[in-house]
Amino acid sequence: MPIKVLMNEGRELRLRMVGESHTTLQLFRSRLNSSKDVEYANYFQNHPDLDEPELYLRAVKGKSAEKVFKSLCSGISKDLSKLKL
Repeated sequence: MPIKVLMNEGRELRLRMVGESHTTLQLFRSRLNSSKDVEYANYFQNHPDLDEPELYLRAVKGKSAEKVFKSLCSGISKDLSKLKL
């Protein structure tokens, strides 16, 4: 999944998730909001056919939003690798 960093300023991170849908972004949003290291997380999609969705994350004081996001991605990857079909 290609990700474009739109803003990375310490506690705040805004990413454009190329080619992703509400399903993927909802997974990120729900996991981020359940983390004790996250103050606020949400995603936005302006026009579904014209604009790629964006994910916004604000970490709690003393935490790096980039590190929180990378840790979350590792956790999701581990969870998905355990799937058996």
